[in-house]
Amino acid sequence: MKTLYHFFILFICIQSSGIAQNYQQQLNTIDIQHYKLVIAVSDTTNSIDATMSIKLKFKKSVNEFQLDLFKKDSVSGLGMVVDSIYQNNVKVEFLHTTDKINIQTKHTFPGIEYTYIIKYHGIPKDGLIISKNLYGDRTFFGDNWPNRAHHWFPCVDHPSDKATIEYLIEAPNHYQTIANGFQVEETNLTNTTKLYHWKTTVSLPTKVMVVGIAKFAVQNIGETHNIPVSTWVYPETKDQGFYDFSTAKNILDFFIEHIGEYPFQKLANVQSKTRFGGMENAGNIFYFEKSVTGKLEHEDLIAHEIAHQWFGNSASEIDWPHLWLSEGFATYLTDLYILESKGNDAFLERIKQERQTVINFYKKSKTPAIDTKTTNYMQLLNANSYQKGAWVLHMLRKKIGDGLFWSGLRTYYDTYKFSNASTNDFKQVMAEISEENLDTFFTQWLQKVGHPIIKSSWIYHDKKVRIIIEQTQETIFQFPLDIEFVYKNGTSEIKTIQINDKSAPFVVNVSGEITAINFDPNAWLLFELATK
Repeated sequence: MKTLYHFFILFICIQSSGIAQNYQQQLNTIDIQHYKLVIAVSDTTNSIDATMSIKLKFKKSVNEFQLDLFKKDSVSGLGMVVDSIYQNNVKVEFLHTTDKINIQTKHTFPGIEYTYIIKYHGIPKDGLIISKNLYGDRTFFGDNWPNRAHHWFPCVDHPSDKATIEYLIEAPNHYQTIANGFQVEETNLTNTTKLYHWKTTVSLPTKVMVVGIAKFAVQNIGETHNIPVSTWVYPETKDQGFYDFSTAKNILDFFIEHIGEYPFQKLANVQSKTRFGGMENAGNIFYFEKSVTGKLEHEDLIAHEIAHQWFGNSASEIDWPHLWLSEGFATYLTDLYILESKGNDAFLERIKQERQTVINFYKKSKTPAIDTKTTNYMQLLNANSYQKGAWVLHMLRKKIGDGLFWSGLRTYYDTYKFSNASTNDFKQVMAEISEENLDTFFTQWLQKVGHPIIKSSWIYHDKKVRIIIEQTQETIFQFPLDIEFVYKNGTSEIKTIQINDKSAPFVVNVSGEITAINFDPNAWLLFELATK
């Protein structure tokens, strides 16, 4: 999804964990079809004037329903004030609480589309970041992840309720705008203001619905597979930015060829004020300001965010505990891009670093990758979601083989594109493709806490190695363990044993005298050696 630090990628039950309780009522009641946001910004105030038209369908007959919108706080003065709400041109009553609008309905029926028009104004507390860039120029950048969109527009702020969106942005004419979808219109309204109209044709989760309003230098890199690729950077860093993002087209090629058709109408890489290292907003990725250096230092960051366009933006996690379906996928697909572009040594270096990151995180936080207890969603941006998620995919690739792994990814994506999936959905696709039972694999690596911590002893006698493998962690894992046997003459061979128990003896036939053994020489197992 995003990278948490600015200089490198930081990086339940297996059934759907259930939707976070504070969204359950909304998701059971309504299904948003389309958002149309008309918004005006200016240089004289941080307050926005906006009208949101929402097309929605009811799943059942109700007297009221809820939308998310942060209410103006009397102390800080930040937040939104709702002026009026209309249902199909009829004014309706509403109650605006801290972060919900309770809207009264009039004669609603399930399955029929209704339009609600909400007029509101205020200074965004979050979500739409109005500030100055590192050169002192005023900017406006959306930054919604995970559920911060409702700080600047009314919505169902949950990844499982997807909708199309369009923006009509009135702004001073010295700015340019970038947003999801394609640009429909650019019109001079007065001598000082312009209207920009952007619109999507496919449904998005709110977490990746954004606009960017700033002074930009824009380069159209060209097209690949009929997808236009462009770079949007501050004018002061034009040359550096155009160079840094020049690799985007090749990266896009790699993912299209390995996963499938690109899901959106364009790919724009944008220098921005995002709090994250990169934020994978659909079709227009926002990168932290200082990512632009002119040294091609962040190719892996670009690859990570482009991979999200398929996994996270199009095939989205059903709920935040399944975040690894987004972040783990983007992390590992970046690793595979590095394997393709820079070779096996660079790939192994990355995958080993990611393993150590998982080990270090486990020592501080004993939580599973699918974490249903953490409600501060920012805290889910951790090594379990990123690096451990990547390692689960890495071990799955080893388990079922390259061909079936890529086939499974393509099938999973094709099945759930523009929709939502749980971990169980992904497991079922991979099980069907590989014709293997993957229950134990998914349960132990994603639902349970930790990883194997191995203690061993061995002796050699008469072309046999007797070795005892003991797991010292609390949860017992089942896994194949590759062992490299190093012979006295300097050669070696790798043999695999299956570990199923806490402690077990093995006898391995070898070709000569053994002087050393090495576990997992080719880095296919998430494990560590016991220190005692």
